[in-house]
Amino acid sequence: MTTENSQPQPLWQPDPQRVARARVTAFQNWAADHHGAPADGGYPALHRWSVDQPETFWKAVTDWFDVRFSTPYARVLGDRAMPGAQWFPGATLNYAEHALRAAATRADEPALLHVDETHRTRPVSWAELRRQVGSLAAELRTLGVRPGDRVSGYLPNIPQAVVALLATAAVGAVWTSCAPDFGARGVLDRFQQVEPVVLFTVDGYRYGGKEHDRREVVAELRRELPALRAVVHIPLLGTDTPEGALDWTAVTSADTDPVFEQVPFDHPLWVLYSSGTTGLPKAIVQSQGGILVEHLKQLGLHCDLGPEDRFFWYTSTGWMMWNFLVSGLLTGTTIVLYDGSPGYPDTGAQWSVAERTGATLFGTSAAYVMACRKAGLHPARDHDLSRIQCVATTGSPLPPDGFRWLHDEFAEAGADLWVASVSGGTDVCSCFAGAVPTLPVYIGELQAPALGTDLQAWDPAGHPLTDEVGELVVTAPMPSMPVRFWNDPDGSRYHDSYFDTYPGVWRHGDWITVTSRGSVIIHGRSDSTLNRQGVRMGSADIYEVVERLPEIRESLVIGVEQPDGGYWMPLFVHLAPDATLDETLLTRVKQAIRAHLSPRHVPDEVIEVPGIPHTLTGKRIEVPVKRLLQGTPLEKAVNPGSVDDLGLLAFYEELARKRS
Repeated sequence: MTTENSQPQPLWQPDPQRVARARVTAFQNWAADHHGAPADGGYPALHRWSVDQPETFWKAVTDWFDVRFSTPYARVLGDRAMPGAQWFPGATLNYAEHALRAAATRADEPALLHVDETHRTRPVSWAELRRQVGSLAAELRTLGVRPGDRVSGYLPNIPQAVVALLATAAVGAVWTSCAPDFGARGVLDRFQQVEPVVLFTVDGYRYGGKEHDRREVVAELRRELPALRAVVHIPLLGTDTPEGALDWTAVTSADTDPVFEQVPFDHPLWVLYSSGTTGLPKAIVQSQGGILVEHLKQLGLHCDLGPEDRFFWYTSTGWMMWNFLVSGLLTGTTIVLYDGSPGYPDTGAQWSVAERTGATLFGTSAAYVMACRKAGLHPARDHDLSRIQCVATTGSPLPPDGFRWLHDEFAEAGADLWVASVSGGTDVCSCFAGAVPTLPVYIGELQAPALGTDLQAWDPAGHPLTDEVGELVVTAPMPSMPVRFWNDPDGSRYHDSYFDTYPGVWRHGDWITVTSRGSVIIHGRSDSTLNRQGVRMGSADIYEVVERLPEIRESLVIGVEQPDGGYWMPLFVHLAPDATLDETLLTRVKQAIRAHLSPRHVPDEVIEVPGIPHTLTGKRIEVPVKRLLQGTPLEKAVNPGSVDDLGLLAFYEELARKRS
């Protein structure tokens, strides 16, 4: 969509009424009156102020959202160095207390809407959520759980998981979770690092219309986690409580007001994990206060969420987006918990959930959007999605065709849809760039860097770039950056993960372009860079072109440096049913890449594969496959507990053997 002089035109532009009623507009007006924020210049001016005056900005955020500090802070930002920045030193507070505040005024309204594969909606009121958290927090204290102890959940996306997280935070303990589709090894690789004292677990889960019994896995977890003092059984499949375990109903039945432990701002809230494809997952510790203020900003200002909203993001408890979803409670928003397959009983399942729950913000993966497009779905025609204000995507860059498809499908139904592609990371449990309700949306671009995030693209020498591809860096601290990694006493692993390339500057590992309009384009991971003849290319750009072809279900491109100094760039394709990789399709693949990207992007070979391997959270595995193709043995190239289908990697290992 361009004009005659090739200036891009927005796909979507918020109308003046939408801009006027956006919460970020109200915040800017208020911050201008109370904290010296710029009254004019819209979002770009507000963002500039937020990174130029971080102490004033974050104080404004805590004032605007009425953050309750039970002990006042000495200043907003102590030591600003990264890593190790100190936020709100001296302050004490409690995350769970803020997450349950709406119970005081909206006791009988739904805090949670739980949906499973039957698509029946089960509400949990704010009063009931608060009561269960109070009961469970008291039980945890009775079990001897104290601030700093770790509490773990092997749970699907169900209300009990939210209750367990909030009760854990209420007592000042540290939450950590894995989804029940993780095998025992994948769970132990994570939980053994942090040594939990309590384990919440289900007997199994339902997915794709089938029941999956996990009692044997749970028994193995109990054997291999020696620090456990208690196991709490949630009978999702209706089985009896195992010997020595506690029953969920028994520990949540009391009518008890929650007692909220007041903890330091930087006290650990939860441990998240990196994908762990090439070794043990990094155990990333984020703080009660850092997550509280970052998520209030992100959800309340960027996602524009408030008490009248219903927030649905398709996720599992093994992905940071689940933690982000739970934080919707901070803004008084009703959150939608969907426990089931994204494509059961058909590809349109997630749209059905959005319809049944009246979702106003619907979050999903870029892959799901593209799967719906390929399947020829018409979500806004076939479902009542009139309450949806925004469809947001993450997990991978949303291709331009995805932007167009979403916009056109809703426009045909008369809807004015805001499409927000966002990008962040488990490392900060938030977004570096993405949704801004007052800015235009350009096809294939994230709207802007987030408030308080000094996001830049840098060249190898550390010089900022505009309208050129560079490394995604953040040059100033964010409150939700890790306070540390678990079992990293000298901080070396944390430092080496983000700060070894540019000292004192966070390097995330993505290729991005910051445009002269202020928008952001994500090109893919820089640690699996395609680099032909000195030109860096993003794998995501190739996927977007190749997967437009109906014959290609999914693809994977790898750049392999050869011992003789050569460079081999194969494209692996997983074909759709009944498709054949013949000369006609090969020609179409190469022509599409050449036409939409450049001749340099055309792969050396196109190879049909039985499937594309992913992490347990659904991201394509590029680096381990590259290592296999370079001759690294499978057991050293990848952590087997981190892969969704380890058998698929045997194909790539055998290919490397044949080529050697």
